[in-house]
Amino acid sequence: MENKIIAAETVAAVEEEERLMLGNEAVAQGAWEAGVRVASSYPGTPSTEVTECLAKFSEINCQWASNEKVAAEVAFGAAMSGARSITCMKHVGVNVAADPIFTAAYTGVNGGMVIVCADDPAMHSSQNEQDSRYYARAAHIPMLEPADSQECRDFTKLAFSMSEELDTPVFLRLTTRIAHQRSPVQPGARNDVPVRPYQKDVMKYVMMPGMAKKRHPKVEARESFLAEAANQLPINVVRMRDTSVGIITSGVCYQYVREAMPYASTLKLGMVYPLPMKLIREFAKNVDRLIVVEELEGLIEKDIKAAGIECEGKNLTGLQGELSVEKLRCVLNGEKEPEVQASDLPNRPPVLCPAARIVVCFMNSTVWACV
Repeated sequence: MENKIIAAETVAAVEEEERLMLGNEAVAQGAWEAGVRVASSYPGTPSTEVTECLAKFSEINCQWASNEKVAAEVAFGAAMSGARSITCMKHVGVNVAADPIFTAAYTGVNGGMVIVCADDPAMHSSQNEQDSRYYARAAHIPMLEPADSQECRDFTKLAFSMSEELDTPVFLRLTTRIAHQRSPVQPGARNDVPVRPYQKDVMKYVMMPGMAKKRHPKVEARESFLAEAANQLPINVVRMRDTSVGIITSGVCYQYVREAMPYASTLKLGMVYPLPMKLIREFAKNVDRLIVVEELEGLIEKDIKAAGIECEGKNLTGLQGELSVEKLRCVLNGEKEPEVQASDLPNRPPVLCPAARIVVCFMNSTVWACV
């Protein structure tokens, strides 16, 4: 594998008026600009609007699938045949789609393939707080995580370039606050990427044991290359300020950190798997106290500690629910967190996923609802 830096996709610049976009809308915009031809998804909050927005582009064959596994297989088939494709689902949908996703990591993709997974910290419309970053690690698939709508657009385009350059699907991880916030986006022109020619290759695309054994070393080599290249990727950004405290973070947590501790030095990770360990080690050397701020599981913190780098993280922020500016101000500045009584809040019972297609089946006089 060539030792080169993965560069963001470039297209002819066409100035358009900057406008506010949902994070999900910006992902759709980025996919359209990247020349996507096929989109297949299964609806589930907070991912649904990505596909609804993709359906508005006439250049994209956009469809709902019967479940996430079928959606991933449709996108996988399109990518294998040489067309750029995207599939979108919420975090629990990745469980359903895991079979073809893990296989796609071995076979490669030909045309670019991006898997959008939207996690739901605090379970606003979900049955668990699953952390999809585990899937990136388990499947050996790179994962990008944007921190605002502009990055949603930019990282989607970058993901397609990475996918084709490295012959792998790429995860784009969102969370509810990124998917459903609005921030400015500078749109661009569509890059009408031609369909790549398909070449029959049984050893590459048929994963019987004999073929899979030969593909596995290629997966490991790709991951090693990415781990090294991540140290120079421009989406992993160091900003040195006060060196008494340095914070490593990603996604919406970066926005919380900047507001709660504007004086702190930061390393904002745009790629959350694999991690740029050389960059992290260098950043750690230049700060007195190193803190990892991440929602849900402490994946980044554990990897940093495993590399022998001292840091704090989940001992301060915990494993459950969303973080916020207020919570970070308290735990990072030693302030007392304000108490909020349940009686002070309006009653907001859980609902089925808004904008999703609700399928109601009557089976043996029992109503089953599928979200």
